[in-house]
Amino acid sequence: MKLILTLVAAAMAFAQREPARFTADVRLVRLLVNVKNSKGELVGSLEKDQFAVFDDNVRQEIKVFERYTTTPLSVAILVDTSGSTRIDWQTEVRSITKFLKALFSQGNPLDEASLFTFNYDVTQQSGFTRNAKLLEDRLKYVRPEGGTSLYDAIYHAARNLQGRQGRRVMVLVSDGGNTTSSKQYAEAREAAQRADAVMYPIIVVPIRNDAGRNLGGEHALQQLAADTGGRWFSATLEELDQTFAEILSDLRAQYMIAYYPTDARPGFDQVRVELNRPDLRAATRTGYYGEDPR
Repeated sequence: MKLILTLVAAAMAFAQREPARFTADVRLVRLLVNVKNSKGELVGSLEKDQFAVFDDNVRQEIKVFERYTTTPLSVAILVDTSGSTRIDWQTEVRSITKFLKALFSQGNPLDEASLFTFNYDVTQQSGFTRNAKLLEDRLKYVRPEGGTSLYDAIYHAARNLQGRQGRRVMVLVSDGGNTTSSKQYAEAREAAQRADAVMYPIIVVPIRNDAGRNLGGEHALQQLAADTGGRWFSATLEELDQTFAEILSDLRAQYMIAYYPTDARPGFDQVRVELNRPDLRAATRTGYYGEDPR
């Protein structure tokens, strides 16, 4: 009898409890932000209250704020190995190797890089690693030839980055042309945005005038850099080392800002970051995809 009364009491108590509440798992949107002053110098000492983040023009509450973030980096290196790069290939390999060694000797010990080469096809030469010698050796044995599948390379590298934890970056070295891709520009851009990857295209130019250059391809890479919050560079071979050094400086001076959107929904949401000082400019991605329908 006592057992029956105990069970009845437990059932009544359970029935009187408030109904269970279920909440949606709203995605944390992370922004990597570089700030520069009117002289183009990086500014890394700002406070959280100096930033304002807007998602589709609605101001958001910043939940995560880090200066000089040391969140691990996953850097995909994409290198054009089409026939047009043959003459300058060894110079490019030396500069890329210097960049990798500097990347692994500074920052977070979990920083890693992968390597893609592209001509008429895209080849992943290495998965993510901290072995700069391995990546250098893979580059040394490449023989440039064929066309340029630029958009295919961006698409596949972005898909490879998508599952990585931490910050995601693509550094692309090319003469700017696209001749043999099966993917279109819009597909490459969407893949980069879905991967939350910051793009740093380096357009290697033999001379500083427009003769013989693929200006259409260069403009596409400039737009990709702007859309993802990165920077594009136009560099001669003599300027490559300095260009890679500037990219490293950007990566080491990034702010990490994150928020839960107040109105999460499918599709592409536009984002902007403002500062409370008119002499400063923030660079970050232009938006994000709230849901992947695939």
